[in-house]
Amino acid sequence: MPTTRTAVVTGASSGIGRATAATLSAHGYRVIGTSRNPDTILDEHRIPGIDYRPLDLTDHDSVQQFTSAVDTVDVLVNNAGESQAGPLAELPDDAVTRLFQLNVLGPIALTRAVLPDMRARGTGRVVMVGSMLASFPLPYRSSYVATKAALRGFATAARFEESPFGVWLTTVEPGQVDSGLRERRTKYLSAGSPHTTEFERFMAELDRRQGDGIAPDRVARTILTAVSARRPRPLYAVGSHAPAAFALRRALPRGLMERVTARAYGLRR
Repeated sequence: MPTTRTAVVTGASSGIGRATAATLSAHGYRVIGTSRNPDTILDEHRIPGIDYRPLDLTDHDSVQQFTSAVDTVDVLVNNAGESQAGPLAELPDDAVTRLFQLNVLGPIALTRAVLPDMRARGTGRVVMVGSMLASFPLPYRSSYVATKAALRGFATAARFEESPFGVWLTTVEPGQVDSGLRERRTKYLSAGSPHTTEFERFMAELDRRQGDGIAPDRVARTILTAVSARRPRPLYAVGSHAPAAFALRRALPRGLMERVTARAYGLRR
């Protein structure tokens, strides 16, 4: 792969983003890795050769400044995001707004900024790092699930528009990943909430499963597969026994699938 090809990886300071930046760099890409504040990245967490630049996806001016300073983008990996949990009725309005700005509107703005040049050059790859939760929703994750489903919807629809020009949009949906994200997840639960017992039980099981999840490097390799393909698939799922899970979803009635999910997490139905 020529070293002149440039890949932008958002949220490159940790987890999947860091692993993806390292993987693409090892395969000959010039990688620009973004972080809200690159100065806070510890030296031992920095990957040699990565060009770290500031980008706050919740700030319109920050997105504009970033895109105006990047000449050519061959690959855009929209990875940065926030993980959020809480009963729907108890999620603060500003928290949901912030989540959609960071997880959806920011990545869409970034994608829209790079598409015209990709189209003019007749080549480009855009990867939305989603979540298998978009395909297998779980309780207390409604806002997060909605953002990941929105990302996949944007990418899947825009493929029709851009693929005739050699620009392919795709979604990579990781299952449970041991990326440290669970320690940074924002949680909302009102005092005296009727959901307290079930929420705490669910979160404990979710954290356990994520602790046993796949390594970020495995997701990074899937992203590399997607951007290297001549015609990337609309969706790549990795982890959480993805092939079996999707086969089971196709085979079971939706109501039964819901009951299976609830039982797996010890929830009442």
